[in-house]
Amino acid sequence: MIGASVAGDVTVRTSSNGRVHRPLRTGARLISGAMAAMWMLFVPVAVRGQTRYETLRDLSATFWRWRAVTQPSTSDDIPRIERPVGWVPDWSPAAVRNRQVRLVRLEARWEAIDTTGWSIPHQVDYRVMGSALARARWELVVNPAWRRDPFFYIDQTLGSVFELLLQPPPFDPARSTDIIRRLDRIPATLAAARENLDRPVRPFARLARDEAAAAPERLRTVAERLGPHLSGPDAGRLNSTTDAAGRALAAFADWLDDGLDSMPEETAVGGGPYRFFLHRVALLPFEPEELVKMARQEWERAVAFETLELHRNRGLDTLGYFPDQAAQIGRERQDEDAIRRFLETRDLLTVPDWLHHYTNRPVPDYLVPLAHLGVDDDLTSRTRLDQDAVSYIWPPSPALGYFARSTARDPRPIIVHEGVPGHYFQLALSWAQDNPIRRHYYDSGANEGIGFYAEEMMLQAGLWDQSPRSREIIYNFMRLRALRVEVDVRLATGEFTIDEAADYLERTVPMDRATAREEAAFFASTPGQAISYQIGKLQIVHLVAEARRRRGDRFSLRHLHDFLWRNGNVPIALVSWEYLESGEDGDPGNR
Repeated sequence: MIGASVAGDVTVRTSSNGRVHRPLRTGARLISGAMAAMWMLFVPVAVRGQTRYETLRDLSATFWRWRAVTQPSTSDDIPRIERPVGWVPDWSPAAVRNRQVRLVRLEARWEAIDTTGWSIPHQVDYRVMGSALARARWELVVNPAWRRDPFFYIDQTLGSVFELLLQPPPFDPARSTDIIRRLDRIPATLAAARENLDRPVRPFARLARDEAAAAPERLRTVAERLGPHLSGPDAGRLNSTTDAAGRALAAFADWLDDGLDSMPEETAVGGGPYRFFLHRVALLPFEPEELVKMARQEWERAVAFETLELHRNRGLDTLGYFPDQAAQIGRERQDEDAIRRFLETRDLLTVPDWLHHYTNRPVPDYLVPLAHLGVDDDLTSRTRLDQDAVSYIWPPSPALGYFARSTARDPRPIIVHEGVPGHYFQLALSWAQDNPIRRHYYDSGANEGIGFYAEEMMLQAGLWDQSPRSREIIYNFMRLRALRVEVDVRLATGEFTIDEAADYLERTVPMDRATAREEAAFFASTPGQAISYQIGKLQIVHLVAEARRRRGDRFSLRHLHDFLWRNGNVPIALVSWEYLESGEDGDPGNR
């Protein structure tokens, strides 16, 4: 199967042989027979209660304030959110219980809203909030990493500090104090971890143990290098809080090591919970088995096209590495400007005048000891749209990891995916839009799908026409993103261990062992994330094809892209429904 869309009352599925699966009429609705049960997840619940759209907006405002305090820290850059000043993680058992109770109340408020007669854009907003609530349930109840994954607490401790180090200097007194407070909080968070982890999994525990054991030395290095940058009355407490945090992490490592033998080896979340994520959180109209088939077809396509490209480029020089970081930074600046012009001159996407730039900087020395904890970039935020985004780079070398090595030869593949027109560009547009529901929501399926789609969009539009060896990089990226789907599904359903997934990636992409291991461990702990690139891209391809078919001579690729990017945080099934079904002129807006 290669495509599917959810559009109002109709679910249309297209198989690999091009046949359209005709929907069956059930009552007043048109539902594909194979998808009838899943489709009910997309139907808004209409029960007693309020019907005004403002009720949904009030719920949204309450929910996002709650999430700013309760959402877990993560190594991924897409879900990073702005926290209130003075925020610290709280994963005490009492706090977790309170969150579960609050979630049930928020879900009840959402279910009580009657959406009868609402416009499609308003119904999309309703379903977006349903997805956001389902994500909170996924984290707290369905896949409770706080109970089973000790590395979750590395993210809530070291990871929460890492997030504050990513924004470039200066470190004003408020930010400096927040760093000290989060370091201060580490012993209490790890004490809560010992109470909460009632079913820890051995592979996750090993990873957490190794990270926690290495943390004291790493934190001392961070404090030594960060100290001169901090300001304000709390800056002088950096060394003492760092030492206390390091001791707590070392003790946590010992505690995990003592319990390893009694822990189960199985990391899989299981088929039922995985389907909950697919259908209730990501709003994907697919089953796990379908995802694997779709991805396998895309992997074969990527391998075939990469093979043709390699054949075509026989005898050409390989791409060399930049001599130093300064040269790479200078080239990235030129390339980012050129990509903006390319988008406009090729009529692909509107680049607003207010949008700042995606830039490279050398990794700061104080960030180096913790840089492995997540994506080392700062994509700004809803309140910092007047600042440039930053991606930190390492000295160019063939010894770098998979993605950094490609950037050290040609910055454009990463600019396109992570910067312009990828994540930074798309997130900035979403954060700037008027609709508060869509402004705060995030969904990796849409975000990563757009980033991956952008790569091939620029390839097909001719960005790399004069750089054949760069096209090889793009095709190899395609291979990886397709393989991630299979790895994600097999890890979630128990067909792969972390080691088996790492072996598969290392051998089949191919990629270096360290990156393969890192990816496998991350995907095992975050089921559903790795499918987002490939499956999101396929949904966008289906949207483009369907919009062109329907609109004929009125079709505008720029118009579709502008709408998609502006609503780029929204699940693509909903974006497709709104774009295809709302409005004669194909400009549904966000009314």
